[in-house]
Amino acid sequence: MNTPSENDVTDESRIRSRRTKMLPKRAAVALLLIPLVMWVIADGQWLFFTGLAFVLSLAVLEFASLYKHVGRRPAAPLMVAGVLALSISRFFSQFEYDALIVGGFCILAMAWHVREFEMGIEHAGSDFALSVAGFIYVGWVGSYLILLRRIPDGLIWFMIVLPSIWMADSAAYLVGKAIGKHRLAPRTSPKKSWEGYLAGIVGGMLGGALFLNVLNAGLDPQASLDTSAGMIVGAAVGVFGPIGDLGVSMLKREVGRKDSGRLLPGHGGALDRMDSWFWAAFIGFHLIIILSG
Repeated sequence: MNTPSENDVTDESRIRSRRTKMLPKRAAVALLLIPLVMWVIADGQWLFFTGLAFVLSLAVLEFASLYKHVGRRPAAPLMVAGVLALSISRFFSQFEYDALIVGGFCILAMAWHVREFEMGIEHAGSDFALSVAGFIYVGWVGSYLILLRRIPDGLIWFMIVLPSIWMADSAAYLVGKAIGKHRLAPRTSPKKSWEGYLAGIVGGMLGGALFLNVLNAGLDPQASLDTSAGMIVGAAVGVFGPIGDLGVSMLKREVGRKDSGRLLPGHGGALDRMDSWFWAAFIGFHLIIILSG
């Protein structure tokens, strides 16, 4: 009979073996997608809005699907409608209609689940909570990606925030794999370590400074942005971005799923790919507004 420590070693070996097999597939998909993603981000108008609204809709459907896997019934059509309404509102008028849309969604979701309860669904109350949680997380937090792109110098800031989270993730993975000994959240994500997390913060900070300097090189010196702002934003993204990754890992482990969806080979679903982007955009947006003021 295996001891607990032997089971941990076996699980760790399986995780590493699976990740090693997926790396070539993940790299190929990333190389194909990066030019397309950069083109859509650079557009910043209807192409950007349409692409992002579509991906957010997929992400909220995946959120609902995770819980349908264990017999729950969040209001998936209503969640998609709410995410699209918030995306449109953020694109055209920033925060102006947020309160109306969030409040309207909540009352519609409550009516939806009261009807479900009348139909005999005993857990309709917790289904209501899931509907609201998915809408707020994917719609309200996720659509900060739209706000980030629409602020002054939005393309530059977008191209600092997202690459910073990628740099943070890469640094966390490489350092964690090399020297990671102290697990960050062993039940939620066994492969993450405190060493990797701290390396991610440094990686995000350096990434923010690096990308800001690169982008500044193409600007008029009078319009160039302060490098320290890039470092602050990158460090904050490194601190808070991993919470999104851990949060979605928690959701998947609770319902016994490996991925939120199968959108991209080797990468999982839209929610898997964008989990840390949501909080990076949220933190980045508000920090940039403060630093710019």
